[in-house]
Amino acid sequence: MKDVQKQRTVSLISHGGAGKTSLAEASLFLAKVTTRLGSVADGTSCLDFEPEEIKRKSSLSTSFHSLPWKGFQITFADTPGGENFLNDTRTVMGGTDAAVVVVDAVDMVKVSTEKGWAFADSHNLPRLVVVNKMDKERADFYKALESIAENFTSPRPVPAALPIGAEDSFTGLVDILAGKAWAFDASGKATEVPIPEAVAPQAAEWREKLVEAICETDDELIEKFLEGTDIPPADLDAALKAAVAQAKIAPVFPAAALKLSCVSYLLDAVTRLLPSPAARGPVAGHAPDDPATEVVRAPDPQAPFSGLVIKTVVDPFAGQLTIFRVFSGTLSPDGGFLNVTRGQKERYGQLLGLEGKAQKPQDSAGPGDIVAVSKLKGTQTGDSLADESAPVVFRAAPPMEPVVSFAIEAKNKADEEKLFASINKMVLEDVTLRLTRNSQTKEMILSGMGQVHVDATLEKIKRKYNVDVVLKAPKVAYKETIKGKAKVQGKYKKQTGGKGQYGDAWIELEPLPRGEGFVFEDKIVGGVIPKQFIPAVEKGIVEAMAVGVVSGNPVVDCKVALVFGSYHDVDSSEMAFKIAGSMAFKKAFMECKPTILEPIMLLTVTVPDEFMGDVMGDISSRRGKLLGTESHGKKQVINAHVPQMELLTYSPVLTSMTGGRGSFTMEFAHYDEAPAPVRDKVIAEYKPQEEKE
Repeated sequence: MKDVQKQRTVSLISHGGAGKTSLAEASLFLAKVTTRLGSVADGTSCLDFEPEEIKRKSSLSTSFHSLPWKGFQITFADTPGGENFLNDTRTVMGGTDAAVVVVDAVDMVKVSTEKGWAFADSHNLPRLVVVNKMDKERADFYKALESIAENFTSPRPVPAALPIGAEDSFTGLVDILAGKAWAFDASGKATEVPIPEAVAPQAAEWREKLVEAICETDDELIEKFLEGTDIPPADLDAALKAAVAQAKIAPVFPAAALKLSCVSYLLDAVTRLLPSPAARGPVAGHAPDDPATEVVRAPDPQAPFSGLVIKTVVDPFAGQLTIFRVFSGTLSPDGGFLNVTRGQKERYGQLLGLEGKAQKPQDSAGPGDIVAVSKLKGTQTGDSLADESAPVVFRAAPPMEPVVSFAIEAKNKADEEKLFASINKMVLEDVTLRLTRNSQTKEMILSGMGQVHVDATLEKIKRKYNVDVVLKAPKVAYKETIKGKAKVQGKYKKQTGGKGQYGDAWIELEPLPRGEGFVFEDKIVGGVIPKQFIPAVEKGIVEAMAVGVVSGNPVVDCKVALVFGSYHDVDSSEMAFKIAGSMAFKKAFMECKPTILEPIMLLTVTVPDEFMGDVMGDISSRRGKLLGTESHGKKQVINAHVPQMELLTYSPVLTSMTGGRGSFTMEFAHYDEAPAPVRDKVIAEYKPQEEKE
């Protein structure tokens, strides 16, 4: 049984391209887990192994790997940094005990790093910060430090080490508290060297700041600090470790992962400063039948098993792989547990340790482990797993809402069924994908987190299931309605030599308030239309409304009264009156000032203060009606009603306008009358189709 105190389960987070995958590859190489240094640029990374990742040279999905380091086991979750894939990052972080935040020494803090930090806040994760790429041209540790301090205040980022040199002259670091310097050779081996004179003054200055920051987290130490008493190094080390574990301080370190420089020192910092599952303490959940009743699980190998599913992978050959974090208890191969979220018992065979693309059978899994099992029947990402005798539900972050939608169809009509089966498997794997059918436009709609997200999904479908997919802009589900009143006759008379067809119906058509739908009223008196034919008149009207009159869109919000008519004893039939009702409705509709209704969405945009004016101006230019704003710290939340057609390409526009710092959600609000240019365009686009039919 593993020593829980020796476990470290860590998320690597950053914006795309900052080098977190390279840092993980360097760690695996130095730990002798891999025999060569994997490279993202060369496509040889064991963590970015999917063809779509190799093509883009970027992580699109979280991968996992463990490594031994000086008696410890470190499990890394290498999360994606691309804006389109951050839901995976947030979900996986719920299964780790700490985070290593990687910042580019050239590009500084970017939007995805800010969001990753916020996710770490939501999970209350301790964290370290690594300023990577110190060997690159224009690398500047101190500018990066300023960027970090500007963007992050809690935990408080403070350097624990300073770089020796930069760019081509970056050779190592100075440990501020220990007062020692280390140089790293091309193999990543560290050698103690004297502190360079050029760095010594900065090391002294930052040591004082670090000591002050540490002491501010400990009542006893702050008194000694204010009194000017020397504080033993061991006390400072212990206090720093406690401050990191309590997410009060985030130590900052320099590194150059591709040169293996300072990576071994970082691994030492991970084992020395970041908490084990035992140090993190019990994990809180709630009773299955009562969310108000808290249930905690201690990270004890002897306790009943509990865990949380943090990722699902679907392979066309191997089937579904369920990846979960063990919070308590110990699992052995060939066992079972309860999916508490769904109330379903599950059986599994092998326990699999994750090594990038590969999986390695394990003989046990305990607190802190991230493992996988295959072919569970109904378990999905976010589900809680537990021993049947001690059920508990852990709170999982809800999936982010998709922001772009496309109409999809198989390029080859014969692949339609295979397409939808493959997308449903993708949806199991990626909970931010949504597949819906628009009953009005008859289109299948695939929604995702952005163009790159959807493109990568379709590339996977092509590779895994051999289905080519065509993307189109989705049609907007307009409606037709009226603004006036009319009374008309619909008369259908047909003589064919034998029995003829005869139906005669007079109707009154008038508008209803928005959202009222359709009302049919029978005002026939004296039996001028026999009762058995009246439902046929209504059916003919309803069928005509379903396909519309002027634009091919359904008609809504109107009232029809059947007021008069006539019939023939021999020639009248239900079909004749159905046709008469349809004729009457279409004729009356054209006399009642027909118009087009468009769907209006409730748009909620969250942006930093400095972009508020630009975003509000853009919303107004999209025919939006501002409903109000709210302040949330340094961000503003803008609510507005905006026509759906104006939001089809909103996601890239907002990203460009705010440098990626804006986010939005939208949901259907109501229908409203479209302005004349929109109305005329919708009608004009339908006429060629109508003539063709």
